[in-house]
Amino acid sequence: KAALERGVTAVSAGNHAIAVAYAAQQVGTTAKVVMVSTANPARVEACRAYGGEVILVDGVHKAFDRVKLIESEEGRTFVHPYEGPLTALGTATVGLELCRQVSDLDAVIVPIGGGGLCAGISTAVKLLQPKCQVFGVEPEGADSMHRSFAAGEPQAIDKVRTIADSLGAPRAEPYSFELCRQNVDDLVLISDDAMRRAMALIFQGVKLAVEPAGAAATAALWGPLLERLRGKRVGVIVCGSNVDVAGFANQLQKVGT
Repeated sequence: KAALERGVTAVSAGNHAIAVAYAAQQVGTTAKVVMVSTANPARVEACRAYGGEVILVDGVHKAFDRVKLIESEEGRTFVHPYEGPLTALGTATVGLELCRQVSDLDAVIVPIGGGGLCAGISTAVKLLQPKCQVFGVEPEGADSMHRSFAAGEPQAIDKVRTIADSLGAPRAEPYSFELCRQNVDDLVLISDDAMRRAMALIFQGVKLAVEPAGAAATAALWGPLLERLRGKRVGVIVCGSNVDVAGFANQLQKVGT
């Protein structure tokens, strides 16, 4: 009860912030979320629509510093966007659902920002279908997990440079890193242009309007993983779709330019 009275706090490019604000509203508490000043306005408004108090700051590193300050000063519970066992348990249900629906997968491709989504999915997939390969995908301009794999421990990046803001984590964290290291067979990098092309492909092929992060796994399948997975049965994680009309159109206009 005391924790509910103090409320929760979170840091996010938008998707996690919206989810935290919604959850806080459902259980009758308050949410104070920190977002970067360049966050998609539609995501900011969606967060506010669920009752979240939004604080905008310049840069993802400052955003993480600010949320820790709120946690310590106000006693709010910090709901981390991609770290910890509860986060991994939640994202593992995606892998569980996928494996229940498709029993003979050869590979699964998962986008990686901080690694929380991939940590859970990869663990579930390896438990349920041990022979299935798991590939993680990062933007070239936000490659903290690649650096962490190479170093053997969580690493940070100085600056995030990608259109996929949902994948723009400033650093890997211990819990999600370790699960990814144990269960991910390989990591690949993709460009912003590759994500734009994949956004167009998904829209044309299955009529889904996804944000750049949501197109990352498809970009990897049609790029660096194409020959490795040709003829295979592949699960592609499309996450997420919090993109406004103007932003979606703007990215598609840049395809092929």
